[in-house]
Amino acid sequence: MADDSNKNKKHFFKEMKAELKKVNWLTPKQLLNNTTAVIVMVIVVSAIVFVLDFTFENLNSNGVEKLKSIVQQDETNTIDNTVQNNEENNTVDNTADNTVENSVSNETNNEIENNVTDSNQVQE
Repeated sequence: MADDSNKNKKHFFKEMKAELKKVNWLTPKQLLNNTTAVIVMVIVVSAIVFVLDFTFENLNSNGVEKLKSIVQQDETNTIDNTVQNNEENNTVDNTADNTVENSVSNETNNEIENNVTDSNQVQE
């Protein structure tokens, strides 16, 4: 068995050496060109990402935040106006209610006075 194991190992290494001879290896010039191309691409992609990040950060801090503050001010103004309108409506409603109550009270008082006057006239 030890003999078979040695044969398999030798056979494996011979086949590996034969396969490595079939590989198309890059020349030093091709390796330099490919390495340069990869480095240039990494720099270009990094620059693009940096520009996009800088642009979106400025948009966020200058544009979106200002829009948020404007919207919040509009919402606050709307709420304030709504509260003020509700207060005015309540005042108008209270005035109208008081006017109606006063009218009803005056009519009731007038009717009572008329009834009393009629009663007094009947008794005389």
